[in-house]
Amino acid sequence: MSKSKTLFVGLMLFSMFFGAGNLIFPPILGANAGTNFSLAIIGFIVTAVGLPLLVLTALSFVEGGVRTLASRVHPIFGIAFTLIVYLSLGPFLAIPRNASLAYEMGLKPFINDSPYALAGFVAVFFFLVFLVSLNQSKMLDLMGKIITPLLLLSMFALVAMGFIQLKNGALEPTTPEYVHSPFLKGFLEGYNTMDALAALAFGIVILTTLKQQGVSERKMMRREMLKAGLLAGLLLTIVYCSLGYIGVKMGGLGTFENGSVLLSSASLLLFGQWGNLLLGIIFVLACFTTCVGLVSACGNYFHSLIPKVSYKKIALFFTLISFGLANFGLNTILTVSVPFLVATYSLTIVLIVISLFHPLFGGSSSVYIVAMIFTGVVALYDGFKAFGFTFGIVDTYMSHLPFAALGLGWIVPALIGTIIGYGVSVIKGKSKTMSAQLHIK
Repeated sequence: MSKSKTLFVGLMLFSMFFGAGNLIFPPILGANAGTNFSLAIIGFIVTAVGLPLLVLTALSFVEGGVRTLASRVHPIFGIAFTLIVYLSLGPFLAIPRNASLAYEMGLKPFINDSPYALAGFVAVFFFLVFLVSLNQSKMLDLMGKIITPLLLLSMFALVAMGFIQLKNGALEPTTPEYVHSPFLKGFLEGYNTMDALAALAFGIVILTTLKQQGVSERKMMRREMLKAGLLAGLLLTIVYCSLGYIGVKMGGLGTFENGSVLLSSASLLLFGQWGNLLLGIIFVLACFTTCVGLVSACGNYFHSLIPKVSYKKIALFFTLISFGLANFGLNTILTVSVPFLVATYSLTIVLIVISLFHPLFGGSSSVYIVAMIFTGVVALYDGFKAFGFTFGIVDTYMSHLPFAALGLGWIVPALIGTIIGYGVSVIKGKSKTMSAQLHIK
């Protein structure tokens, strides 16, 4: 592809990744980290940018995307896992959540809140999402050439004014974690963006776009996908650092409940009442591009699963479901969405990391199966805990897992499962070798 097309594909991928959650994490990190911001934001970038790039890298080496990767565990697991990922990221959780947040930040500050206002906003919002996702051949032009530059320009205006006008208010870190281990705290905050899951879905959109641009040879497609990923990752890194530094400068001006409150205060301070409008534009565009990417990803996947149903019908179906769920409001959606995402995220990370070492263990299914079982036990437990369930003595045992207090209790079980799985594959290999030798004799 030409350099300009590669640029626009990278911009489109950036816009799909950059949802509202990516806006609000870095500023509050900056405000809380204070003078330890540098180490904290490096940790944040490792997981918020590094993990999604690992996922895109893994997907570029396989035909069929996430389902092919997950089927290395078992074909049934491949279907079930992929369905959960797409439905969680798509119509049942992430899409309506982004639409609700776009309303909260884009329209609600200017009107008297009411269910009718929410319904009217999300109706228009999803109508536009459907129109853009309807014609995938035009998505590159609309998102890469128009919407993303407008989003970046709006953020540049906010950040540039913040750099110029805000005094350096960096204070001492506000929490013990940012005092003693700022890198680890930033690492965990980046982990919480859960963009590795989004990368599983967006991979199919980028591959489809590349095919529409005439890229058919597998090696070239892998190269172009990695180029787009690196460009998107570079832009994400710049934006995260910039928004985080705004948080550092705002840190001396008060305490803030979350990143959206901090950005609202900063935009009001810098631009007056026009600041709410600028911030509203940023949030609406960020949420819009993410929703378009997710509707397109779900449409592509389910069309490949059910070829008799057209992409357009599937995209319309998921858009209507998302519209209905968005009317329940942001708080309700978050209550339901977090447990599913928590349970799925650790499985995704382990699956991706193991797949990167696939050639080293000969692709043995034993490694995948045992690692997924060990990780899955903790993942299911974490998911139910996020729903509010308690398990008595089981809670006590689980709390003793290394890194459990950080929400990473699955790491050691995943390592143990991988080692055991590798041991099983070695034993199976030796057994097959001995059988073959006996057969020859």
